[in-house]
Amino acid sequence: MTIKKFDRQQYVTNFKKLERLNTICIAANCPNRYECFANKTATFLILGDVCTRSCKYCNVKTGIPSAPNNNEIDEIITVISTFNLQYVVITQVTRDDLEDGGASFFVAVINQIRERFPKIKIEVLISDLGGDWSALEKIINARPDVLNHNIEVVSAYFKKLRPEGNYERSLTLLQKANDAKIITKSGLMVGFGESEKEIKKTMQDLLGVGVQILTIGQYLSPNSNSARLEKKYSVEEFEKLEKLGLRLGFRKVVAGSLVRSSYLAREVVDEL
Repeated sequence: MTIKKFDRQQYVTNFKKLERLNTICIAANCPNRYECFANKTATFLILGDVCTRSCKYCNVKTGIPSAPNNNEIDEIITVISTFNLQYVVITQVTRDDLEDGGASFFVAVINQIRERFPKIKIEVLISDLGGDWSALEKIINARPDVLNHNIEVVSAYFKKLRPEGNYERSLTLLQKANDAKIITKSGLMVGFGESEKEIKKTMQDLLGVGVQILTIGQYLSPNSNSARLEKKYSVEEFEKLEKLGLRLGFRKVVAGSLVRSSYLAREVVDEL
């Protein structure tokens, strides 16, 4: 898929209000955020902006989170209405401190959006919920249009970069969502030193559990304490990875240096 050029400054003023809410677009400093806002799409970060995990590639704050803020739902509803959003992605900081990892809050958000905006499409981008499959079932039963869980890195780098995560647990989560007949999606970052063989194996593992949509983006070290960037992929290399993914069997692959998990989320689903 061709990544179009975009004039970021065109929409900065109009969508400045979105920065008052916890959007992962702002929290993670996504380079595509204003393009998505302009296309009536936004990714909302629920359950606060402090994560209980310490992945070595992430720009989101780590620490002890506050209790969930029920006003987040009202704020999301307000923003959807104000900007006439047509596609929303609901994601989270990982909340290992909560009994169900925040699943109940996801359900509440999905239900209230559906009640107010029945035609809007909803994608959820969730943590692994600590392997709590009853919590996952709550989210599945709320029937989001797309369930996304990012594998993030090839299996060989999980221990180093995602020490609290588990590669097989992530695959199991995606398998369960696929079994429930929900469109499944995952994202992979490259640039840590992984080989093409390892990338292909990860693709095959994701396909094996039914993932239909794959995003592949360039890792960019957000700060001096993060993992070191080992390789910057070329445009041609991303095109090669995109073609490989399609050849292996993904329905849609979006690959590029600035691609992030929710980039072109609405467009991809509309094409499906």
